[in-house]
Amino acid sequence: MPDSPTIKRRQLSNELRRLRNTAGMTVEQAAERLEWSRARLGHIETGRRKKPLITDIKALLDLYDVTNEREREAIFTLTRQARETGWWTRYDDVFTGRFPGFEAAASKIGTYEATLIPGLLQTPEYITAITKATLIYSEEDIQRVVDARLKRQEILSSPDQPELWAVIDEAALLRLGSGDLMASQVQHLIDVADDTSNSVTIQVLAIDAGLHAGVDGPFVLLDFDEDASPVVYLETNTDGIYLEEAGEIERYRKLFLHIQVAAMKPERSLAYLKNMLVKRKR
Repeated sequence: MPDSPTIKRRQLSNELRRLRNTAGMTVEQAAERLEWSRARLGHIETGRRKKPLITDIKALLDLYDVTNEREREAIFTLTRQARETGWWTRYDDVFTGRFPGFEAAASKIGTYEATLIPGLLQTPEYITAITKATLIYSEEDIQRVVDARLKRQEILSSPDQPELWAVIDEAALLRLGSGDLMASQVQHLIDVADDTSNSVTIQVLAIDAGLHAGVDGPFVLLDFDEDASPVVYLETNTDGIYLEEAGEIERYRKLFLHIQVAAMKPERSLAYLKNMLVKRKR
């Protein structure tokens, strides 16, 4: 798993919560002892503070009576890693939340999309079209979105590329129409699915499959190496929703498994995509 400041902040937050609980303190009690606001400590413990201060972390370790030098230095190292800047911060005007940081660190990504092609599989032309559909018309703003999304896609060709399993609802493909936009996007999906050098699997969920486990909407299931717990991401127009409780993760694993079973097998999905192009030429 590649290093990601987002994951490091999450690990730091988890460790600080563990230490506070071990010390038998609530957030309110710890904040009061340090003469901090509850929000200040809360932002550190939830990872919302993007650049946690070493001095703040030292104050917390002193408060929680963490005296082991190796343990303290390990936490300080984690703090320094959490303060690093990920590439996605250059696109703060495009990305409103932490998702790119999680995605960049994932070892496995499972995604179900109901109305759109998954972001990691979109062509520049498709990105442009859907960006305009969301009422963004400035050429400069549109190019920023295109550049940011293409930068995200670089993880699929990196040496430590994640395993991506994408289930795309047939409705998302039909929305492409029958013109050049459809042809280029579908050809890209075919090329990715046919490429043996990547770890991408694509399935199509046919409309005639009827009601299925994904009727509540799209989601992304992100798995990391053993030192970080999984996350489920539900996209919104703002920051998105991040689910991390074990019960929530297990539910979405089960949903994704049922969606995979309901979808066409990968080989049939690839044949379906190729047939879309054959039909267009008739």
